[in-house]
Amino acid sequence: MRNTNQQCFFCSQNIEVIDYKDVDLIKRFTSSQAKIIDPMHTRVCASHQRRLARAIKLARHMALLPFVAR
Repeated sequence: MRNTNQQCFFCSQNIEVIDYKDVDLIKRFTSSQAKIIDPMHTRVCASHQRRLARAIKLARHMALLPFVAR
């Protein structure tokens, strides 16, 4: 179970829309191998994790983020 003092990054910043063009923000939630980091490590709530995953995948298809890192 999650502590109440550990809040989601997006909830605490009042960010409703996660934009795929905001590469600097999205890159924080990907690993050095360009994988999406588990929400248990990033402390992102479930609804924002789904939006974040959708934005990362869209940014990859638009060639703003790499699919894999060498």
